[in-house]
Amino acid sequence: MRRILSAALVLAAAIACSCGRTVTRTSPGTVTDLSGWWNDTDARMVADSMVTMCLDGRWLREASTGTRGETPSIVVGSVINRSTEHISTDVFMNEIESRFIESGRVTVVAGRSERGEVRDERRDQQIFASPETAAEFGREVGADYVMMGSIDSIIDESGDTRAVYYQISLELVDVETVEKVWMDNLEIKKIIEW
Repeated sequence: MRRILSAALVLAAAIACSCGRTVTRTSPGTVTDLSGWWNDTDARMVADSMVTMCLDGRWLREASTGTRGETPSIVVGSVINRSTEHISTDVFMNEIESRFIESGRVTVVAGRSERGEVRDERRDQQIFASPETAAEFGREVGADYVMMGSIDSIIDESGDTRAVYYQISLELVDVETVEKVWMDNLEIKKIIEW
């Protein structure tokens, strides 16, 4: 039995090596577009553009001079994937949050799922941390605005050519008044030939 198992392992290793696949590590910032589908490059490119468009909007000038203070706070909510493919919208929204934080022009507060984890930690500190170092309840920064949106796509195919059109729509909603203070969309179109 042991000889059969060893022979099976040797055969499996030989088959695995015969596929000719090589893996090359590269910088995460390297532009790759192997399949033509949505990828990390699209997520970064759209996040950069959309955050720039949002921060250049009239809403920020008005919010900065209003009663809420000089730096509005934003919670980056959800983006609904209505495209024809699997897209990790969390990766895209993390890119958006990162761009907002790096801008220094707005404050980004934790989203719903993240707040639960932080609140659990705060409760634990009330029991296990010294009173001098325990975080206090009731000190969270409330969001002034929520960003949300959608990713849609259309595919057109004929023979060996496929065109994929993406429309990414984002909007910023005032938490208190539910007014949409900013909205815009970005389009990407890819032609794939094989």
